[in-house]
Amino acid sequence: MLELVVFLLGSLGFVLLSSHALTKPHSHGFPRFFAFEAILGLVVLNTAFWFVEPLSLAQIASWALLLNSAFLAVHAFWVLRQCGKPDKSIQDTSRLTLEKTTHLVTGGPYRFIRHPMYASLMCFTWGVFLKQISLLSGLLVILASLALYTTAIFEERENLRNFGNQYVEYMHRTRRFIPFLF
Repeated sequence: MLELVVFLLGSLGFVLLSSHALTKPHSHGFPRFFAFEAILGLVVLNTAFWFVEPLSLAQIASWALLLNSAFLAVHAFWVLRQCGKPDKSIQDTSRLTLEKTTHLVTGGPYRFIRHPMYASLMCFTWGVFLKQISLLSGLLVILASLALYTTAIFEERENLRNFGNQYVEYMHRTRRFIPFLF
């Protein structure tokens, strides 16, 4: 019962956060909402298993992914806030204030990958999945991964409109999620 309440409250928060993006299916916030929902479902589903068999290979891999996720998220948020020069006056209601950048950010983790925050969410998602591998958590991790991939594609289209050739050049020298690979 508590899990359902947590899921419903979390979903309400994501609906409020994504309310403008949900009215614009081609904005990156639209698929991101579904990624958030799938990730929330995974967390609620696997919470009871976070410390079960702590020395198993799955748990060790899970903690490595979760720690990587935390580091990458904090670093990416800090760099984006410092270098992106967000402008609250930008009228695009489908983007969060932090996303309303006026400068293309290419430093820190953005030097190697275009979407470190989504990569962080991918690491988090797979880390939570490894806590308790099941058919339902497998479906949720695939849904979250596909939604995050779609989010990145949509955001790249938006960035091409916002930054033009500068973003094209940036795309040629970086990868989407994994440095030097993908």
